[in-house]
Amino acid sequence: MTDASDIAAREDGQEPAAMSEELTLTPQFVRAVLDALEDGKAEEVKRLVAPLHAADIADLLGLLAPAQRRALVDMLKDDLDPEVLSELDEGVRDEILPYLEPAVVARAVEALDSDDAVYLIQDLEADQQRAILSQLSDPERAAVERALQYPEYSAGRLMQREIITVPPFWTVGRVIDHLRIAVDVPDDFYAIYVVDPTFHPIGAVALSRIMRTQRPVPIEEIMDREPVVIPARMEQEEAAYLFDQYHLISAPVVDDDGRLVGMITVDDIVGVIQEEHEEDIFALAGVGDEELSDPVLTTTRRRFWWLFANLLTAILASAVIAVFARTIDQIVALAVLMPIVASMGGNAGTQTLAIAVRALATRNLTAANAARIIFRETVVGGINGIVFAVIMGLVAGLWFSSATLGVVIAVAMIVNLLVAGAAGILIPLALDRYGADPAISSSVFLTTVTDVVGFFVFLGLATLMLLG
Repeated sequence: MTDASDIAAREDGQEPAAMSEELTLTPQFVRAVLDALEDGKAEEVKRLVAPLHAADIADLLGLLAPAQRRALVDMLKDDLDPEVLSELDEGVRDEILPYLEPAVVARAVEALDSDDAVYLIQDLEADQQRAILSQLSDPERAAVERALQYPEYSAGRLMQREIITVPPFWTVGRVIDHLRIAVDVPDDFYAIYVVDPTFHPIGAVALSRIMRTQRPVPIEEIMDREPVVIPARMEQEEAAYLFDQYHLISAPVVDDDGRLVGMITVDDIVGVIQEEHEEDIFALAGVGDEELSDPVLTTTRRRFWWLFANLLTAILASAVIAVFARTIDQIVALAVLMPIVASMGGNAGTQTLAIAVRALATRNLTAANAARIIFRETVVGGINGIVFAVIMGLVAGLWFSSATLGVVIAVAMIVNLLVAGAAGILIPLALDRYGADPAISSSVFLTTVTDVVGFFVFLGLATLMLLG
């Protein structure tokens, strides 16, 4: 069998001992790791994985089957970078952590920033959390426990508690000297925060401004006196909006009394934005919070109720068709054409729905401009309806040699696309108004509306104009 390290090395055209930093998880590389795992070659596995970034190792674990993940973790043991655990998808993380001894997880928690440490253990069972927390030092345990008291998906869970604070009367030189000798300085930070004696934030100074300012200048002369402050209980989605809206790199987080308790940095927000985008996309498709690593039964259960809801709406649409069963029996061409009307309405509505859901998420669609957007989307639907009505009317008329049938489908097309444009914007607005997630429920309602309206108008007009 070809040596696994040779295969991995040839991926980048280099010798096995000098693998490129540009290594990616190609199928050949993954196969090489799997071969080493199957053969029980722990040293070979370590040599293959060593050049990878922590995020790439996390992705590699996500690609493997459960038994293979456990084997890889067992072989890496103490060589497993704690950062890998913080980079894992939730499903893989929750599967892997029970494999590890509480002391091992505790060491990882100690080595990570507080925000990553909280992510690592927040979804564990209470007894597992207690076992890990008992292994931590008193300060570290207190910090993690305080963070876990904040609601899930809040800024308090997202923030890191390692921050740099200074009083306003310090000079730039004193701040720089402090940063050089302090032992509790965060690994990565972009600003220092100016606080009063009660630890309330009164300003912020970007590191770039400090580096450009002379040493004798007091911090209060160069600080931003109105920094964007994020409450610890604010939803992480709201915090992400503030970062996007005000182009923030980092922001201070305050508790219920307005005291500074941590900071959020842009790298954490990027993850939140990605999660929110994925959530909206999955919700529109009825998938929900799902990952490729989820078990079959879990995935089946999550998808079942969405499919069940769609079944009910399909039955409703079929009931409308059943009302006109005699009309369809007499004019078979209707059975051929009516799916076109419903399909065009559904597709047009989905276009509007996607725009509306995204606009609501980014706050570009509000009560201030809702009327204008509703009018715009309705007009767009109407114009498209007229264009496609002409096209489909001519096609149907020539296809079945019936001008009346062409008129029927043309009128139905106009009505359904007009309704689809309006429904695509009104449904998510209504759901948002009453506190429901538009991304989750909108498509079910939209499909129902476009199917029912499309079938009813088309078959109703056919009954009146062709059989009346």
